[in-house]
Amino acid sequence: MKYDYLIVGAGLFGAIFAYEANKAGKRVLVIDRRNHIGGNIYTKEVEGIQVHEYGAHIFHTSDKAVWDYVQQFAEFNRYTNSPVARYGDELYNLPFNMNTFSKMWGAKTPGEAKEIIDRQIEEAGITEPKNLEEQAISLVGKDIYEKLVKGYTEKQWGKRATELPSFIIRRLPVRFVYDNNYFNDKYQGIPIGGYTQIIEKMLDGIEVRLNTDFFDERDALKQQADKLVFTGMIDAYYDYCYGELEYRSLRFETETLDMENYQGNAVVNYTEYEIPYTRIIEHKHFEYGCQGGYGNTGAINPKTVITREYPASWTKKAEPYYPMNDEKNNALYEKYKALADKEEGVIFGGRLGMYRYYDMHQVVAAALACVRENIG
Repeated sequence: MKYDYLIVGAGLFGAIFAYEANKAGKRVLVIDRRNHIGGNIYTKEVEGIQVHEYGAHIFHTSDKAVWDYVQQFAEFNRYTNSPVARYGDELYNLPFNMNTFSKMWGAKTPGEAKEIIDRQIEEAGITEPKNLEEQAISLVGKDIYEKLVKGYTEKQWGKRATELPSFIIRRLPVRFVYDNNYFNDKYQGIPIGGYTQIIEKMLDGIEVRLNTDFFDERDALKQQADKLVFTGMIDAYYDYCYGELEYRSLRFETETLDMENYQGNAVVNYTEYEIPYTRIIEHKHFEYGCQGGYGNTGAINPKTVITREYPASWTKKAEPYYPMNDEKNNALYEKYKALADKEEGVIFGGRLGMYRYYDMHQVVAAALACVRENIG
């Protein structure tokens, strides 16, 4: 059978393109090297709890068209992302707001908090930041930087803050209000029943082959379709001919605990460098309004599932999660993009295909724009 589109990757970008192409009457084949659909937004039920297998995913957007689009595949709850940061035995609310400043300094008014931050910035005397550390201190002062930025950032990037370029942190949002809502977007939530159902509905009626690595049978697969939608690594597609793009990887340790409530919040960041993981996720707290219970029954789930998230160096055997969008890598990507622009019948999409850090709402918007450009 000849297909109109071969789509490599059954994640959000690939699934949206497949859904829209199928709806337009195109013949579609989707492949994925993993043993499940959904890519990094894959969720599965464990002990009655929807577990985010590849880290916390909270959908947020201010684009009503994007919000309305995903709503057709699932009902979303009213979850609001309000992470907590742990530094030693101290707990702070994120993002930086009056709850944070009250705990850190005993500040009672926005004026008091602003005065402390401004004084620390002035004392630092940094006019031209030469690295990430100097940039962060020039934005929020020494206390916030050392307790809530330094260790977490160094773990995330795998380098000391003094070795990281200043442009990585262009701004650090400081709110002089008592508001723990991490995102400023108008729409926010998590699908009731998890994300996997969304991809299942998108791919309903479409041929999907799992445990299928594109590179193992590249020529044979490409011959089966008129066009290719590739959501893997663009440098791998071109056999790293210009060199390897850099990524950061992650490692997850998930365990089920015989207790109702481990940390009282879905996400707790560990900002000390000496603690090897960046955060612990307690998945039941994503279920807004249930407090980890069974739906709306009011019964409390006696178990909980937690995940420790460890940043890791990327190798070809590891999973690439975050593009390293510094100047060097972006320049290298442009060389690969120039190759891609000349190649007919191949569409690159998603985080890896476009070498861009995308949140879910940005993936949706990019996928729909790609559909409009290529399918109409």
